[in-house]
Amino acid sequence: MSPTASRARVRFASVEGAAALFTPAFCDYLVALHERLTPRANDLRAQRAAMLAQALQGTPPAHAPRSAATTGTWRVPPVPDDLRTPGIEISGPCSITSMFINALNPGPEGERAAGDLDDDEDSGGHRLVDTVRAAHNRLAAVHRELSFVDRERNRSYKIAEGELPFFMHRERGMHLDEPDVTVDGAPVNAALLGTALTLFYAGRAQAERGQGIYFYLPKLEAAAEARWYRDLFDASREALPFLREAVIRAVVLVESLPCVYAMEEMLWELGPYAAGLNAARWDLKASIFEYVMADPASVWPDRFGVDIKTTPFLADIFRRLVAICLKRGAVPIGGMATALPSSDPEVNRVAGEAIRADKEWEARQGFIRAWVAHIFHMKTAADPFKQLIASGWAPTAAMADPESYPVRIEVPKGPVTLEGTRRNARMVVEYLEGWLNGRGAKGIDSLAGKPGVHPALMEDLATGRMSVAQIAQRIRHRAKTTEGPEAVHDFTLVKRLIAEETDDILARLRAAVKDDAPYREAETRYRKAQRIALRWIKNYADLDFRSLGSYTRANLDRIAAAPDAF
Repeated sequence: MSPTASRARVRFASVEGAAALFTPAFCDYLVALHERLTPRANDLRAQRAAMLAQALQGTPPAHAPRSAATTGTWRVPPVPDDLRTPGIEISGPCSITSMFINALNPGPEGERAAGDLDDDEDSGGHRLVDTVRAAHNRLAAVHRELSFVDRERNRSYKIAEGELPFFMHRERGMHLDEPDVTVDGAPVNAALLGTALTLFYAGRAQAERGQGIYFYLPKLEAAAEARWYRDLFDASREALPFLREAVIRAVVLVESLPCVYAMEEMLWELGPYAAGLNAARWDLKASIFEYVMADPASVWPDRFGVDIKTTPFLADIFRRLVAICLKRGAVPIGGMATALPSSDPEVNRVAGEAIRADKEWEARQGFIRAWVAHIFHMKTAADPFKQLIASGWAPTAAMADPESYPVRIEVPKGPVTLEGTRRNARMVVEYLEGWLNGRGAKGIDSLAGKPGVHPALMEDLATGRMSVAQIAQRIRHRAKTTEGPEAVHDFTLVKRLIAEETDDILARLRAAVKDDAPYREAETRYRKAQRIALRWIKNYADLDFRSLGSYTRANLDRIAAAPDAF
């Protein structure tokens, strides 16, 4: 089929920058991928739904029978030196140009991150305009031509001189479609679209410079899904001559409960593209909530106290991840430090101590690198990895044996409090306001106005998902508080908490914002967010775990205009 014929089959919304990307040549490539891979993606989604349904009926995920993937002495192909670099990766939305540039530049101590996680998934806006802008920004960053002028703040952003971090591209997950791009009227898979754009544009520029093209693969739940990505990369090599000799490698994000049971198999299925595993935290907790949602014996305590380091079964999942990487020659990458800088030195000191302790723990488990949300804390987060590895420390033999860390799912210890539910409610409303404003990541202080020292955190879609899931779990099982004021969770209680937190947010905003027009715009978004939060929570309580990223802005407008979900 000629490129012209393919272009005629592709339709895309008229958003800024899209026409420059959807050229006849790109559309030819996209249509070929769509025809080859979309039916399998849809089948894999159906298999996911069936696995979740079985879990909700009492048959949870489990290990597959032993196979070539879990036996023998095979190892992933040698991992590029970039990906073996100890330190830190900085994560953020690459569709927000100013944030992307800041992430690529040195922090306050003059050091750059080892790698940049340019995200179009958990911190992206999940609109076509975000995907398009991310594609343009990635290409411009590789060319070192990325710049931005913020006229409202009278600030200019540009990439500083010096060597850039290596790029880790994270596209949207294969569970999502992009409704604003269709082939023959059918929406294009969002993972396929994002990966294709990156390979066709930034990937070509990286290949021409001899750079590795690296991806994080989000939300995987089965080994067959990793094979789908392998076939996507293979098909792209076949279609695009400039990729045939390029280094393309992928790291699996372990952020679903089923993935925990299939980590080794996923590396096996990725084959020549396998590079490592990442210990995602928030999404993994959210996935566990979803898989045990129907079980009244599995109600969790306040999520804020469920620390990976001190929750044995979660710690062992991460240790198992490291063991599989050590066994198979892959790289283990740790979790996110989310604290944002403050004008209060004491807040920064407390945040720095917590980040340092967290990353020291990860380094001692065998992780070589982790993530940070802001350049302010970059050196604090990076040093534990660099220092331990430079000291000559080496993992023990037991740390390289996955059988040392069997998977078990337990209910963490801790209290169920009204304050914990309230914090979740506030986070959801705050996050949804940012989402409605086109931001997939937002700095949120869920303890605003409360005594104590608490930095704002950079929250993303994973935190929103986790907060909604915990609220829904408590409603579904009428969880009783175990500390503080006595209460039984139900829809009436949660609706009151959401209303109170929204009112408090707006009162603080009214006191801080003197101009009426910006306040009124924000107030409208917060009131819409309040109503969308009710629907999101109601869906989860009804065992409908549809991703927020699957709702168009028109969908959300209709939800906000409808009667309250409860």
